Amino acid sequence: MTPWLEVLAEQHTALLVAWREHVLLVVVATLLACGLGIPLGIVAARHPAVRRVVFLLVNVTQTIPSLALFGLLLPLPWLGGIGARTAIVALTLYALLPIVRNTATGLLGVAPNLREAAEALGLTSWQRLLYVELPLAANVMFAGARVAVVLSVGTATIAAAIGAGGLGTFIFRGLRQNDNRLLLIGGALAALLALLADAVFAAFERAPQAQRRTPWRWLVAFGGLAGILLPVAWSYWVELPAADNVRSRVVVGSKDFTESVILAEILAQQLEAQGVAVERRFELGGNLAHESLLAGAVDVYPEYTGTAWTAILGKRPLSDPQEVYAQVRQDYARRFGLVVGPPLGFRNDFAILVRRQTAVEYHLKTISDAARSPLQWRAGFGQDFMSRADGYAGFRATYGFRFVSPREMDLSLTYRALAAGEVDIIAGNATDGLIAALDLVALDDDRRYFPPYQAVYVVRQAAWDAAPALPSVVRGLGNVIDTDTMRRMNHAVDGQRQTPREVAAAFLLASHSSRSSAP
Repeated sequence: MTPWLEVLAEQHTALLVAWREHVLLVVVATLLACGLGIPLGIVAARHPAVRRVVFLLVNVTQTIPSLALFGLLLPLPWLGGIGARTAIVALTLYALLPIVRNTATGLLGVAPNLREAAEALGLTSWQRLLYVELPLAANVMFAGARVAVVLSVGTATIAAAIGAGGLGTFIFRGLRQNDNRLLLIGGALAALLALLADAVFAAFERAPQAQRRTPWRWLVAFGGLAGILLPVAWSYWVELPAADNVRSRVVVGSKDFTESVILAEILAQQLEAQGVAVERRFELGGNLAHESLLAGAVDVYPEYTGTAWTAILGKRPLSDPQEVYAQVRQDYARRFGLVVGPPLGFRNDFAILVRRQTAVEYHLKTISDAARSPLQWRAGFGQDFMSRADGYAGFRATYGFRFVSPREMDLSLTYRALAAGEVDIIAGNATDGLIAALDLVALDDDRRYFPPYQAVYVVRQAAWDAAPALPSVVRGLGNVIDTDTMRRMNHAVDGQRQTPREVAAAFLLASHSSRSSAP
């Protein structure tokens, strides 16, 4: 079996669910956009002053970058939050422009003599709209809806960054794991969905008099609909049913990188083994996991004490791991009402990475060696590293680097850029599986600049109290994962293409076997 077929076979359930999520996002957003955009277009067509304002608003909305719009909507009550709701609101706003413009354009294009004839027949303004103008403008309006759907299919891929699912999940996962198969499968399926939707709309558009619908156009229309809807129906069939012995439900979240997903999956599987229903909301970008915890959308997710101390609590970096853990636990309980579980047993500190060839050529073992080397470093750093108190500014000042315009990029892409020779130095994570997969070298932090990042689970107090199994599971996972084990699990996902679910299950099986065999 080829690697591509292996991915399709292993991920077929997840792909079907992602396809369904993508279709539902686009359909709901398009219906809402039509419900809002068509009346706006009618008003805009009849009132020139209103038209200018409406067109200005929908044009401005269209210019807002999608990620920025998702970020702006997240904190809003009722409309925001993680998941499909925010994504649908954003997609609806983006779909308004073609629907509003085409509705107004179609109505304004109705010949004046036809309106005059309708008036002569005694039709009222609404009757002229319903029986004359809208039918004549329908084809132009339909074309606007067609453009809106195709645009929404593409934009919906970004929705995966806020936990809304969809085919973008595989694109982000492929970027993060340096797996071109996932990247291309996610992109190809999104393109296929856009083509099928476009074909369906094209078949239903009113054909010119000389090109009346032929049987093959109906065949294309129904074939396209079947191509879209059959995987949706199939996804409901293949999804695993809920366990019969469910007693409670816990929402487990994770950040959008491999290690966080594995740790969240380990916790989820342990909870399921205790009869707890688990909802997985994995791969939340930026600070969404913490914000979702505070908003009650997530009950528990894996975090790092150094991140909590500097990025969330806004404290100055400390080097003592125990002091950082104790302070984070105390401040989280006092400020947020959150429970910080025991350390899981390993640290994932920042790691300054270079290619092995560079390390050998310039005899680099420590970060100070790199700072003293004659190489003109081309740096690529993640957005998180560039903006944090324990990130770029202090790192450059501590070691005396003189970077020439460091590239600020997505963290997963910095690994690709380093391996491809586009940059010479990046800031990764010490336990990342890509370090071994791409044969990179981590330089020693000889001046102890970076604070300790012990992995812990952070839990909402309400969930901690409501789910009796949750405290015992979180405590039971304390000090059970050492650094080498975490690195191997990351490498199993990033380098050996196993799924986080498989890796988590193998770890738990080995852990249980080890405990059972202990004297």
